[in-house]
Amino acid sequence: MREGVEKIRLTGGEPLLRRDLERLVAMLSRLRGVRDIALTTNGALLTREKAFALRDAGVTRITLSLDSLDDAVFRRMNDADFPVARVLDAIDAAADAGLTPIKIDMVVKRGENDGSIVEMARRFRGTNHIVRFIEYMDVGNTNGWRMEDVVSAREIAASIAEHWPIEPVQPNYFGEVAERWRYLDGSGEIGIISSVTQPFCGSCTRARLSADGKLYLCLFAGTGHDLRGLLRGGADDDIIASTIRGHWHTRDDRYSEIRTEATPTTKVEMSHIGG
Repeated sequence: MREGVEKIRLTGGEPLLRRDLERLVAMLSRLRGVRDIALTTNGALLTREKAFALRDAGVTRITLSLDSLDDAVFRRMNDADFPVARVLDAIDAAADAGLTPIKIDMVVKRGENDGSIVEMARRFRGTNHIVRFIEYMDVGNTNGWRMEDVVSAREIAASIAEHWPIEPVQPNYFGEVAERWRYLDGSGEIGIISSVTQPFCGSCTRARLSADGKLYLCLFAGTGHDLRGLLRGGADDDIIASTIRGHWHTRDDRYSEIRTEATPTTKVEMSHIGG
């Protein structure tokens, strides 16, 4: 794409609820310059047949959300009406379809699932799947976030290092959100996303487009920029590109750097724009 977009991620809500998702993927895969189309899902609808259809349409990688291997903890944290086993089956389906490297996102909340950190690491060591442990964030306005619920990246790394020595690895590219760590015994790697205790606003390269055509330049943004209105008003590609460029070059989002529990802001819900 002419503004330099090389990667597209389809997220949610839950993207697999969309009818004809493969058709959308195929359209995106034909965009010039796009070399990576990823998808984030809770895995409830990711059958083997669906995984292969997505691969054939152009999806290259899949990330699945799994906050615990314990059914009760998993259902409590995600309000999910399906078992952990279905997510594990979805991981296998994605692997069979070659949608790798598979990333497994675990949001860590103190007192809820922090006791599952080592169990998650143990389950996926040696599988070539990458578990990414994510500090519990105050996305949106409804999750009742408190700073004392955050298990820091340092604590997460220390918990794992007590069982298997690990060391940091250089990022794959500028702006990679997860800190990479590898097991010294060669059993793969993990990631830790530390946007609460170690913000990375200064290297952020991501923008988010909601289903209703709003461009959000930060996960914690309160409002988005209306692109659908431009399209429906007849704006051509040059005008739309210029508008996006203008918003990007004047952005000053750095919520994670100034966050306190008293930071007054109304934020868009993650279910609206994805992670």
